[in-house]
Amino acid sequence: MIAATLRWVDVNILALGRELRLSYLPPLMVYVAYGISGLTGIVGTFFVKDYLGLSAAFLAALGFWVGIPWALKMPLGHLVDLIWRWKSWLVFLGAGLIAASLLIMVGLLTDRAAMVAVMPAEAWFVLAALLSPVGYVVQDVVADAMTVEAVPRVDEHGKPVPQEARKLMNTTMQTLGRVALIGGLALVAAINLYLFTGVERLSEAEKIAVYRQIYLTALVIPFISFAGVALASVLRRRELRRLIAQGMDPALARKLLEAPEERPAANWWILGGSLVFVAFTLGMGLGNFAYNQEVIFTGSLAIILFLIVKLTRELEPEARATLIGTAAVIFVFRAIPGPGEGLTWWMIDVLKFDQRFLAVLSLIASVLTLFGMFLFRRFMAVRSIAYVVGFLTIVGMVLSLPIVGLYYGLHQWTASLTGGVVDARFIVIVNTALESPLGQIAMIPMLAWIANSAPQNLKATYFAIMASFTNLALSASQLGTKYLNQMFVVSREVKDATTGAVKVAADYSQLGELLVVVLVIGVLMPFAAILIVRASGLRWA
Repeated sequence: MIAATLRWVDVNILALGRELRLSYLPPLMVYVAYGISGLTGIVGTFFVKDYLGLSAAFLAALGFWVGIPWALKMPLGHLVDLIWRWKSWLVFLGAGLIAASLLIMVGLLTDRAAMVAVMPAEAWFVLAALLSPVGYVVQDVVADAMTVEAVPRVDEHGKPVPQEARKLMNTTMQTLGRVALIGGLALVAAINLYLFTGVERLSEAEKIAVYRQIYLTALVIPFISFAGVALASVLRRRELRRLIAQGMDPALARKLLEAPEERPAANWWILGGSLVFVAFTLGMGLGNFAYNQEVIFTGSLAIILFLIVKLTRELEPEARATLIGTAAVIFVFRAIPGPGEGLTWWMIDVLKFDQRFLAVLSLIASVLTLFGMFLFRRFMAVRSIAYVVGFLTIVGMVLSLPIVGLYYGLHQWTASLTGGVVDARFIVIVNTALESPLGQIAMIPMLAWIANSAPQNLKATYFAIMASFTNLALSASQLGTKYLNQMFVVSREVKDATTGAVKVAADYSQLGELLVVVLVIGVLMPFAAILIVRASGLRWA
């Protein structure tokens, strides 16, 4: 038993550490910065709930707009391929946008009156919410490209690395990328846990001071991104000097390290289609059109599918069928709608979950997600995407049942049987512990497959196109969430900031029906996608 456990730890955890290379660190630092962005998540939830009069349906609609910038990975990915040597400047641009978003929130918490004199607090919040994802998208595109650059093409003697070895390195790199991202989330959860200790005893002014401190602390995110880019430059120069010292021609050494093939010519289908996409999105978004979100989603999906068709013509028919089938299954899996912010508001108002307890849940989720990625590493490597998605769907359904049960009083029944031990917090902690390792699993095999199979000089473009497609699924999810919140209205109490009068009364009467509908949809959609892809003759990775 002990020997088997030690062997499992060696194969699934220690082996990953042994496969870590110094060249992997720069993109991992950018991924860590993205993970640290979760530092402001809990603060944002309470800020919206307590200080802004935004409905659950509006926040779901805002989630749609926040997701749209991720479709910009399409032109940005191709741009990275075209300006490969200068791609690090895009990280600086992204960092500036992230810093601007954080400073807006600092301003709202420092001198709200001065900010409101310019435009309403809700408008400032929306601006901050839109700036942030654009910054992260820009950085993420470069980080994806850096993961390709981080996997060496030549060994220490300048000889080409065998394809099978590169495949293992790509899988390791993508796994470590998810580990870095979740590690960042775990770090900020621990920081939140510390900062929110005793927050329930603080006055309103003291709570705001804590919130402001968290946003100021989050300004470390751009610095980490800068450091990752600087480290990448240092490592490239060091490796170049080492190869030249071994007697390799400097021009050949640079070619092996920086650009093994000629940079691709500009693909005007991608650039032109992306320009149409951006103009179309901005035009519809700024205009006050009915169903503009639905029109934008449909148009965006059509443009991205058109670009995928144009781009995948370079692949062999079998590889093309595999890529399309894999992306389709993951798209539907990620497009499942959720219950929206109403569930969190209900937990805060009715179950009395405070900031510190939400930080505890976040820490548990992050740590166990890391453990789960190690636990399921071999599972991801040997199972197909369809199997992984089907498995996650069934497990997700089972783990959704306790949350539905909480609304209908499950915690009261279990508490009466166990002397108060198995209460609402106990149930949510156990549920979070079981569910958290599953969230990141489905994406890793697809990312590794793209890294290993896409043309060498179009890696960033392929990553960006497929990421745009699968991220558009999150916009579809937000649209579905908005529709469900319009059908089943959930509202928390909203008071006038000046008079204290209740403007909107709390109403959670339809939350139970909403949770049940979300559970049913979450089971039906993935299995329908798997059956349709299989019947169409497509494949999956």
